[in-house]
Amino acid sequence: MTHLPPPAEELRLLDTELRQLDARRALLLARRAWLITALRPPVAPPPPPPPVRRPETTAPRVQNLLLVLGGILLTVAAIAFTLVSWGRMGIAGRALVLGAVTLAALGSPLLLLRRRLRSTAEAVAGLGLALTVLDVYALHEAVFPDTNGLGYAALASALLAALWTAYGLTLGGPRRPAGEPAAPARLPLRLPLPTALAAAQLPLILWAAAADAGAPAMTAALLVTAALDTAVALRVRVPSVRLVAAVGAYGLGGWGSFAAGWLSWTATGPSAVARAAALLLFAGAIALAAAWRLPDNVATWVASAGGLLSVAALGGVPPASLPGDWTVLGYLVCAVALLAAVRTRLPEPMRRGLALAAGSVQAVAVVWALPPVAVALLGPAAWVGRVWTGAPPTAREAVTTDGVPWPPYAATAPLVLVVVATVLALGVRGTQWRPRATIGAWALAWAAALVLPAALDIPYWAGMSAQGLTIVAASAYVARSAEARPVPFLLALVSSVSLACLSLAAEGTTLGVLATLTVLFAAVSGRSRLAPVAALTYATALACAVGASLGWQSQYIALLVLLVPVVAALLAARLADSPARVPVEVAGAVAGLFAVGLAVTDPPLLAPVLALCGVIAAGTAVREDRRSAGYAATALFVLAAWVRLACWGVGSVEAYTLPVTVPALLVGAVGRRKDPLTSSWTAYGAGLSVTLVPSLLTAWTDPDWPRPLLLGVAALVVTLVGARHRLRAPLVLGGGVLALDALHELAPYLVQMAGALPRWVPPALAGLVLLALGATYEQRIRDARRVRDVLGRMR
Repeated sequence: MTHLPPPAEELRLLDTELRQLDARRALLLARRAWLITALRPPVAPPPPPPPVRRPETTAPRVQNLLLVLGGILLTVAAIAFTLVSWGRMGIAGRALVLGAVTLAALGSPLLLLRRRLRSTAEAVAGLGLALTVLDVYALHEAVFPDTNGLGYAALASALLAALWTAYGLTLGGPRRPAGEPAAPARLPLRLPLPTALAAAQLPLILWAAAADAGAPAMTAALLVTAALDTAVALRVRVPSVRLVAAVGAYGLGGWGSFAAGWLSWTATGPSAVARAAALLLFAGAIALAAAWRLPDNVATWVASAGGLLSVAALGGVPPASLPGDWTVLGYLVCAVALLAAVRTRLPEPMRRGLALAAGSVQAVAVVWALPPVAVALLGPAAWVGRVWTGAPPTAREAVTTDGVPWPPYAATAPLVLVVVATVLALGVRGTQWRPRATIGAWALAWAAALVLPAALDIPYWAGMSAQGLTIVAASAYVARSAEARPVPFLLALVSSVSLACLSLAAEGTTLGVLATLTVLFAAVSGRSRLAPVAALTYATALACAVGASLGWQSQYIALLVLLVPVVAALLAARLADSPARVPVEVAGAVAGLFAVGLAVTDPPLLAPVLALCGVIAAGTAVREDRRSAGYAATALFVLAAWVRLACWGVGSVEAYTLPVTVPALLVGAVGRRKDPLTSSWTAYGAGLSVTLVPSLLTAWTDPDWPRPLLLGVAALVVTLVGARHRLRAPLVLGGGVLALDALHELAPYLVQMAGALPRWVPPALAGLVLLALGATYEQRIRDARRVRDVLGRMR
């Protein structure tokens, strides 16, 4: 009977057979496709198309180049004829030749334009315009040789500008009246009108130069020409004319504005100042009038230039009758007045440009006021090297002790800073810039208060009092404010550093200022995380000052300074959830290190200082979240013990290492009891290494026997303990030290035995080792071959 499998098993077998058939069919189809491809004859690739030679330039470019070269050559020929061959002809011949050639050159474009040969007409018209210039030159040489050359050039340039303008308008095509049907348009010439405008730049300038009118008249000529160019650029729609007008307006306007500014800066009398101011106002009016009709992106910058010129015009008037200290203030007042235009109904780009101009002037004024602020802020640092040498008579001398000169014209620097601070506080109303403006106002007001005593040159004690009142006022504002005020606090902190340096001039002043600053910053310690740090820092300085005042040496002052880390540790315990806790702890640690540095010159006193620091660290480690301070406490106690042992003259290394090993082993034992998974290396490795390794190094250089013997006994005990409890760290460290100690003790005998052995013994031993290694290597290879053969026989 035939055995039939279950249906599920039969279905699985059928699926397997079908998959094998599909795989075989795909393989046969791939082979068939390859054979068909191999039997086809190779097809030759089509030949590449022949390269096409393209012209390197276009026909219009060739045409324009030929026309330009032809016009230039004709112009050069006309110039050569006028300069060389002019004197060989009579009056009639000269007039006939130049007139005929000029009329022909100017009239030919009419016929060429009718035939729509515009490029040729442009070239011939350019030749005609050049010939008119030669006509004017020839007329001067022949008829008016004695006239002023500059004056004649001014008149000739004006006449040529008018003639070329009329010529360009005539050839520009007649205007078609409204309502008439469109006729075939005649192509206008592009060259005459911009050339006429370029010639129009010269008459006023040449006239001022011919009349020797001076710098103001020349500046006025430049600005008037720039105004005409501005009007043309804004009203004329021809692109080429507008381009020439814009170049003239920007170039001559900038030149004239610079010249007017220089006249205002160097003016000495009221009349000269008034003339320069009028010129600057005229230049500013040109810029503002142009900004009214320019696009927005350009109008802002042009309006800003107009505002700067207006400020330069009006701000230069007061210095003519006031001392030099008031120069910057005069410009600043005009810039502040310019802000009133921002509130008007001017277009938004113009108002933005005027605001930019006013802000630029204020920024320059602030930069001018920075040097005296820097001197007032950094100058007191020189008193660190001249402690208690005597108070200076004035506040200015107090900040210029190292020969740093007081900046000239700095009497009005505080007023400049106050004005800009007021503008920032009252003028900036926007929600986006308001916080930044407030910060800037605070900084400028603080800078004004800082530099005011030195600027007024008041007595030293009055300057100290004024600066102290500023710090108290800022701290009171920070304390009474409901929100955090970091900027006023930082400014008060910086002022306090300057005040503390200034107080170093006299002993009593130093003590009073440091005590006041300590109490002040302690009072506002809840408003800023830096306030407790500042209070602790000034407390440290106060402790040093009190000790120095009592005549103590530095090592005894260190004991007084240690009160600061104690206070910091107690304060940090109460600031458990405050962000100021870490800064307070860091300040306390720095004060402790400073105390150690003060006592380092006296080792007998350094030991108790280190021990007291260890006590403070141990007290900090009592808290749950500051357990890591226990390591610092341990290190400090160990250092204190080492310093005391060194003072006693103890030279045994174990006296220094055992005080570390015993606590480390105890801590490791406690740790393994709490966490049995702790490695022995983590628990006991460091403690054992601290004693065993230094003792081993010392034993290797010790010629006596007690130390190696005791070290060997200790290493044996450590090894046995490690073997008893199956601990890797004691077993490895103890066994290693024991072996090295034994080797050290047996080394002399090994040397003697090596000397007694024959010389052939070491090579023989080396040969035996190599033979053993070779035999082992051969055995491993044979085993590998056997495994390969066994695997090869397996199916």
